[in-house]
Amino acid sequence: MGMTITEKILAAHAGRNNVTAGENVWVDVDILMTHDVCGPGTIGVFKEQFGDDAKVWDPEKIVIIPDHYIFTADTKAHRNIEILREFVKEQNIKYYYDPAFVKDEGMPKPYRDPKKTSYKGVCHVALPEEGHTRPGEILLGTDSHTCTAGAFGELATGIGNTDAGFVMGTGKLWLKVPPTMRFIFDGEVPEYLMAKDLILTIIGDIGTDGATYCAMEFSGEGVMDLNIDERMTLCNMAIEAGGKNGIIPVDEKVREFVESKTDKPWNAHANDPDARFKYEKVYQTPDLEPTVAKPHAPGNREPARNLKNIKVDRAYIGSCTGGKTTDFIAAARILKGREVRIPTFIVPATTEVHVKLKTECYEGVSLENIFQDAGCLLGPASCAACLGGPEDTFGRANEALRCVSTTNRNFPGRMGSKDAEIFLASPYTAAASAVTGCITDPREVLS
Repeated sequence: MGMTITEKILAAHAGRNNVTAGENVWVDVDILMTHDVCGPGTIGVFKEQFGDDAKVWDPEKIVIIPDHYIFTADTKAHRNIEILREFVKEQNIKYYYDPAFVKDEGMPKPYRDPKKTSYKGVCHVALPEEGHTRPGEILLGTDSHTCTAGAFGELATGIGNTDAGFVMGTGKLWLKVPPTMRFIFDGEVPEYLMAKDLILTIIGDIGTDGATYCAMEFSGEGVMDLNIDERMTLCNMAIEAGGKNGIIPVDEKVREFVESKTDKPWNAHANDPDARFKYEKVYQTPDLEPTVAKPHAPGNREPARNLKNIKVDRAYIGSCTGGKTTDFIAAARILKGREVRIPTFIVPATTEVHVKLKTECYEGVSLENIFQDAGCLLGPASCAACLGGPEDTFGRANEALRCVSTTNRNFPGRMGSKDAEIFLASPYTAAASAVTGCITDPREVLS
C-alpha cells in the first residue's frame, strides 16, 4: 500500500519500509528546538530523568531560540534566559541565539561567531533563516506552531516538555503515525487573497478539532504558486484545526531556498500514486474571499465584507504568522500614502525581517518609511503581544479593546486582557482595517 509524504518521513526515521496510519513507531529525531518559555522546563525534565551530569544526545542537533518574553523588565523572564545560557555553556550547544546579542561571557569559541550568538526573533521564522529546516527531516519543538516548518516538506510538530526532555537525552521519540487530510487549491490566488485567507477558510470548514492528530497536506496550483513566506503561514495554523503537522510537497522554490541556507544533505519525499488520504477537499481558489476569524476561536469564520460595521481599536501586524517580509510588503501596498485611524503595531518576526523593513521597497519607498509615514508604531523583532506576555510587552492588550491581528490565535487573554476581542485576518485585511477603523475587505482599498 502506498504512503503519504508524512508516512514516508516517519518510515524512513523508524528504519521501516512501510508504516500505516495509527501505528506507533520509534523515530530518530533530526532537530529539537526549544525557547525561553519551555526551555527551562525541558532542561528540568532532562536533568531529572538523565542526571545532573548527563550530556545531551547531540549538541549540534538542539536549537535554542529565545523569542517570547524578551523585551521586558520582568525578572522571571530574565531568569529563564539565564537558565538557557547556563545550559548552553554546560552542554556546548552549538546553535543558541542569545537575546543579549554578542556578549562575551567566557563562552566556548563557537559562541564568538556573531551569526551564531546574536538574537534572531521568533523561532518559527528564525529556524528556516538559519538553515535548520530541511525536506524529509523530523523537527520537533516545544511550541505548537513548530508545524510552520512543514512548508519545507518535513515533519515538524510541537511536543511537550516531558517528550522534549526525553528527546534531549536520546534523540528518539515514540510517535503515532497520523492519517493525512489533503486540501487542494485549484487555480491561481487572486491578488487580494493571502495564505491567511486560505487557512482560515479551511479551519472555518472543518472546525478547530476537524484535523485532530492528522497531517494536513496542502497542494494544488494555488498552494504551489505561493512563495515560502506564504507557505509557512499555511502550515503554521494547521495546529489551529488540531492537526499534528502541516506539510507541503517539495518543489524548486523549496530546493532553492533550502540550498541557499544550508549545505547539509536532505532527502525529499512525495506521495505514492496509491497513497491513502483520510479526507480530501478541493477549493476553487479564485472563488475564495478575504476571511476573518471572529472572537474567540480561529474557526469562527466570516467573510471580511460581512463585518464592515464592526469598529476596531487597534491593528497588529506581526508574529510568526503575519510578521514575515511578504506580510509587510502586503501591508505596505495598502498603507502607502495613507494614514492609520487606530494604533497600528508593526512587529517583524526576526531581526532579518527587521533589516528588510529598511531595505525592501514598495514603489520606491522603504517599508519602514511607509509604515512611519502612515503613523504606525514599530517594535523590535519578537513574539511580542501574540502571546500576551508581561505587562510591558510591546503591543499587549492591557484593556478591553477590539484588535484586528495577523496572529494565529484569538482565545480570551491570548494577546493580554481577557476582555479584549481579537479578529484574525491577513495583512491585507489588517492594514485596510487600520486605515478605516473598521473591519474592511481589502478589495475596497486595493488599487
